[in-house]
Formats: sequence, C-alpha cells, structure tokens
Amino acid sequence: MSINKQYEAYQNNAVQTASKGQLTLMLYNGCIKFIKQAMKDIADQNYEKKNKHIQKAQDIIQELMLTLDQEAEISKQLLPLYEYIIYKLQEANIKNEKSSLEEALGFVTEFRDTWKEVLKTAGSQKYAQGAQV
Repeated sequence: MSINKQYEAYQNNAVQTASKGQLTLMLYNGCIKFIKQAMKDIADQNYEKKNKHIQKAQDIIQELMLTLDQEAEISKQLLPLYEYIIYKLQEANIKNEKSSLEEALGFVTEFRDTWKEVLKTAGSQKYAQGAQV
C-alpha cells in the first residue's frame, strides 16, 4: 500500500471515529488551511487555485452554518459572523484581496481556538465526573 493510500485510510478513519466536537474542530482547521492556501495563491498569482481554495473555505463555513442549533442563543450570534466570513471570502475572491482573506482567517482562527478550549474543558469535566463515580 502506498504512503498516500495509507494516509487517506488514516484520514478516513479519523473522520469516521471523531466525535461531533472533533469534527467541528476538523472543519475549522480545514477552513484555515484553505484560506492560507488561497493567500499563497494570490501571492503566486495563481487565480484558478485561489478560486478553488476559497470555494472550499466557503463550503466549510456553510457546513458550519447548517450545523448550528437554531434554538441556541450562541447560534443566533454565530450566524451573522459566519455570514460575514462568507462575505469576506467572496470579496477576496472577486477582488483578489489578501486583506479580506486575512480578516476571514482571523475570525476562523479565533473560533477554532475557542472551540479547542471548549473541547478541552468539556473533556476535563467529563474525566472529573468519571473519576468521582
């Protein structure tokens, strides 16, 4: 089995066995990766790849929007921020603006870092509750 096939199998397994929280973290990380790649593509003047990477980042944000619990107050606050990120990604794509990508990247990175802390705190609480039993 080639290295690429082994890596694909590993990635598939990681996604299939991840919790919902871990999947959300993976989405944020993927979005960050695609935005950074689009920034490099603009610098390299590779506009076809830039478009592809920005579209992938937009797809991820749209997926995050779909998974929001519409009843939760935090979701009502996140939705307009996600919409703004989509707007900045579209603006970057149309105008080839690195600054718009940087702004979108800042939001997504902050969300990702906050989500990491939520998972860490939830895991610590779960472990503490289990240890008391």
